[in-house]
Amino acid sequence: MKENDWKSRLGVVYSTNPDFQYETAAAEEAETLPPARQRLIVAIDRRNRGGKQVTLVTGFVGKADDLKELGKALKTKCGVGGTAKDGEITIQGDLRDKVVALLREMGYNAKRGN
Repeated sequence: MKENDWKSRLGVVYSTNPDFQYETAAAEEAETLPPARQRLIVAIDRRNRGGKQVTLVTGFVGKADDLKELGKALKTKCGVGGTAKDGEITIQGDLRDKVVALLREMGYNAKRGN
């Protein structure tokens, strides 16, 4: 990071101390819970997708890498595309029943939403 990156310091009061170093707080990722303690909700979403249906898996608690691995496994087993980001997995199409069955098979506590 550049030493004079002013955008990350917006809202900071000016300091007259010549030795002052502004430090940003690093966001910590939550530790990934074991599959039996995860409470995942599998729902369908149609909003802002041009009328297309997608299956959303929400409620994952853990690191982004573990979320991406789970998303990749689900996409592979369903044979469709999708994405895993921002704490949720998006799978193309209405595959709620199949995804719930796969998650339960993997040991997750999955529940079918709407």
